[in-house]
Amino acid sequence: MALEELRHALEPAIRRVMHFYWRFQRGMTVGVRAVVLDAEGRVFLIRHSYVAGWHLPGGGVEPGETLLAALARELAEEGNITFTHVPPLHGVFYNSLASRRDHVAVYVLRDFHQPSLPAPNREIIAHGFFRPDTLPADATPGTCRRIAEVVHGAPMSDLW
Repeated sequence: MALEELRHALEPAIRRVMHFYWRFQRGMTVGVRAVVLDAEGRVFLIRHSYVAGWHLPGGGVEPGETLLAALARELAEEGNITFTHVPPLHGVFYNSLASRRDHVAVYVLRDFHQPSLPAPNREIIAHGFFRPDTLPADATPGTCRRIAEVVHGAPMSDLW
């Protein structure tokens, strides 16, 4: 059991190192995120164990995976969410904070199924639905911009 405890303790550090490595080894990285809005107009956000702040759910697109397949996988993993209709694409944004090669496709999801809230795990330590006008103080700037664009009609930027 000591080996399992060691792996659990080292996993966040290993993820950070691998993320740094992947930044420079891949020609271009592509990610997906979703602005998930419930019937009350609240947005679903998550907190990762390995990076600060509240984020829109999503993650990297794996080789051979479509954007929608990656979005479906990430939403299931991070929020126990499945979409009931193909969500519309909000936009594609250049994310220079991740690397000079990173782009993020953002979808808007209003029709979804979430049979239960996910249990926090080693990757996702917290989650919740928040009103767009009372987001957590440490919601990331890119997260806040995408929500403002979708919910309030703020001007769109092509930068994350």
